[in-house]
Amino acid sequence: MTTRGLSRRQILGIAVGAGGFALSGRFGAAIAEALKRTPGEILGPFYPVIKRLDQGADLTVIPGKPGRAAGEVIHVMGRVLNVEGQPVRGARVELWQANAHGRYTHPSDTNPAPLDPNFEGFAVQTTDAEGRYRFKTIKPGAYPANPNWMRPPHLHFEVTGKVNRLVTQMYFPGESLNDKDLLLQNLRANKDGAIAKVLLPTADVEPASRLVVWDIVLDKG
Repeated sequence: MTTRGLSRRQILGIAVGAGGFALSGRFGAAIAEALKRTPGEILGPFYPVIKRLDQGADLTVIPGKPGRAAGEVIHVMGRVLNVEGQPVRGARVELWQANAHGRYTHPSDTNPAPLDPNFEGFAVQTTDAEGRYRFKTIKPGAYPANPNWMRPPHLHFEVTGKVNRLVTQMYFPGESLNDKDLLLQNLRANKDGAIAKVLLPTADVEPASRLVVWDIVLDKG
């Protein structure tokens, strides 16, 4: 069922990007019943070795350095919910990613693409009382997983709630490599749940940036 062409999940996502709204009554209950668990994925070989806990939620700068990360600025935001649509307060949300050239700041990454001296690609946050999280970062580049497989742009997440722990990846809509990605195409049960919604910037962020809205759904929270 959709409302004016938008799925229930998209309605939730747009609400987050616009500042959120209260779900109540029969409509709110219907949305809650429709939520599916965000699909899990592998941790991957580039989970950070060194994690700066003073990074904060802005990955575009490194504390103590004057430069800014190269690439398109994105504001990644959403809510951590359980399958009943209830916010998960106090969930730990870790994000790590490749830089704009498609390379990770990790000793095991042999990709010849350049490192970015102003980008380390890791941050962690705790969700607020409404289950909300928000990071400022750059859109990662695609990179070769092997000679025959290019991975599309994606962000890695590890979410630890009171009951559940989820390792997953978030993808961008409309990427040509999405249809060929082995990991994304393997998510047959809820592939749509791994793809974010990209919105135009609001007045409080950089005019050339984008809002990337993605809710993360745990089983119990």
